[in-house]
Parts: sequence; C-alpha cells; structure tokens
Amino acid sequence: MANQGNLEDLEIVSAPFLAVLNDLFSKYKSQREGTLANYIPELAKVNPELFSICIVTVDGQTYQVGDYQQQFTIQSISKVFAYGLALEDHGRDYVLTRVGVEPTGDAFNAIILDEKSKRPYNPMVNAGAIATTSLIKGSGATERLNRVLDMFRRYTGRDALVDISVFTSERSTGHRNRAIAHLMLNFGMIDQNIEEVLDLYFQQCAVIVNCQDLAMMAATLANKGVNPVTGEQAVESRHVKDILSVMYTCGMYNFSGEWAYTVGIPAKSGVCGGIIAVAPHKMGIGVFSPLLDVRGNSVRGVNVCEELSRRLGLHLFDCSGDTKF
Repeated sequence: MANQGNLEDLEIVSAPFLAVLNDLFSKYKSQREGTLANYIPELAKVNPELFSICIVTVDGQTYQVGDYQQQFTIQSISKVFAYGLALEDHGRDYVLTRVGVEPTGDAFNAIILDEKSKRPYNPMVNAGAIATTSLIKGSGATERLNRVLDMFRRYTGRDALVDISVFTSERSTGHRNRAIAHLMLNFGMIDQNIEEVLDLYFQQCAVIVNCQDLAMMAATLANKGVNPVTGEQAVESRHVKDILSVMYTCGMYNFSGEWAYTVGIPAKSGVCGGIIAVAPHKMGIGVFSPLLDVRGNSVRGVNVCEELSRRLGLHLFDCSGDTKF
C-alpha cells in the first residue's frame, strides 16, 4: 500500500469523520428538492430516497453512511477516468489536438465546438467525452471495452460490470449524442466508426458502482494515481495533474465556477446522482443522491460537499489557518 500526504494530521481528525458524515446525512436526508434524470428511461426508475456519503483517506481508511452499498451506473463521472486512459494512450500533446480544456458555460450536452479549433471545449462535457473515448486504443470493440473495464477495476479494487439495461436505454435514446458525434466526424475530431465509439461511450457511462467505489476512485486520484487499499497504480502519476485541473475548472458543468469558489476542490458529477471530489494528498469523497438540480448535479451531493469542505478545511485556497490538515 502506498500512503501519501500528512498521515499524522489525518489521524488527528479521523475520529470526527464519521460523526460529521452522520450529521450531514441526518441534515439532508429529508431534502426532497430536485428531479430524476428522466431523459434516460432507466434512470427515471431509480428510488429518489437513496442517499449515501463516503470518505476514503489516502491511507485507506473508509468512513461511510447511508445506502453506500446501493449500486447505480457511473454516468458522466466516467469521463474523468476515460480522459486519464486517453492521456496514457496518446500523451497530453496529442489529446489536446482533439479535446480542449476550456470551460463552456453551456449545458453538458450542448451541440457546440470551438469555432476556431473545431475541438470540443473540454473532456467533461458530452462532446469532449465522446472524442476522448474515441482515442482509447484497442484492436476492436471488445478489446477497447475490456481495457475500460480493467481501468475501472484498478481504481475501485474490484471487477467492473456494465448494466446492460441502462446501456441499451442510453443507446436507443442517445440521438443528441449521435448528432454531436456526426458534427465532430465532419471536423475530423473522431474517426469514421461512430456507432462503435458511441457504444463504448454508453457502456462506460453504464458501468456499475456504489458510493464506496466513487470515494475509492477519488482517493486514488488524491493518492497520485495509486489505489490506497490495493496499492495498484490505476493511472500514471504524471497525468493526475491534468485530470484534476480539468475536473476543477469543468467537472460540475455550468456550475463549475461557483463550485470552485465555494467548495474549492476538483470534482465531477453525473446524472446518476453521484459526485466525486478529490482533496489532493488527503482524501476522496463520494456522494450519491439521484435527485438533480437544473444543471444535472445532485442537490444533496452539492450541499454535502460544500459543508464537508467548510468543516474539514478542504478548499485549496483556504489561507485562514483553520484547515484541519
């Protein structure tokens, strides 16, 4: 196991962790604001009462509350990890020729490209994620899918599976993503086999996880790409900086600026209701609650992360002297 960060400080604050999580769970459990992601039929069937919070520290300690073993599909949170795999396959310079790193201020599924470069703006919106997925190497569809599943295994520490019902649902209703893919094909940002690229994109979004998995994946990024429990290198450490930078500026869709201002750590949300947040060298946070705000972010998840950042002093630019680490 590879431990990173100031573990003595972690030990000092570890005792209150569970108390803080229980307090936040009780505070927000009764919150009923938001709606389910009903544009994907299978996601509209999810129980809106589900709610869980999990923290995994960089020395592998786990704190969790609520429905943390409840399984759901990872959805757009997968974009973070597919981007990391594309960076490993091609390197930063080449990936930048296909996908930019600028926030858009537009909805995550907007059918837009940069007017000058014709690239999608960043890998955290659908256009950029489809382009990123097209860069994953493999001799065919099966090998590429197996590489994606093995990547998720390294991050979570357990075998990854695809929810076929959700994959089929997304595939049959994903006409907007097909429009995005055709636009990028027109400008040479992806290659010819659109349906194969989209299938892999829909499959990566339909990977099954739970809240503990989310926190473990976030903790792996916090731990320089090393899974803090298994000790396996999930992604090369030299790419973590790029991954976290894009998460920080673009990971919460058109809420990313306010998130950076109030929460102040890299994060990524998904329409499943999950959020991952990374406190570098300290911990990974996972929250799951499927009721979403108008931007597609979990209502409870945003509230929980805002309070965790404040209570634990996680904001990257907090110079007040009150940080707990």
